[in-house]
Amino acid sequence: MTHYEQISNMLTTGEVARLLDVHPSTVRQWSNRKILKAYRIGPRGDRRYRRDDVAIFLLERTVKKYLRS
Repeated sequence: MTHYEQISNMLTTGEVARLLDVHPSTVRQWSNRKILKAYRIGPRGDRRYRRDDVAIFLLERTVKKYLRS
């Protein structure tokens, strides 16, 4: 897999926020707190999230929520 294919398979902060129904700032906070793994790309250091990491995060959140109720 080429570098471009790896990056194109990743999600932006906004895309993750829409998927998880939260504000983009929340996604950035989770990244800062190492709750959700982010990868920095480009000269600006934009965050990108692997689809697999987001899926695992969502699954863990759902299980924790289920166990609390």
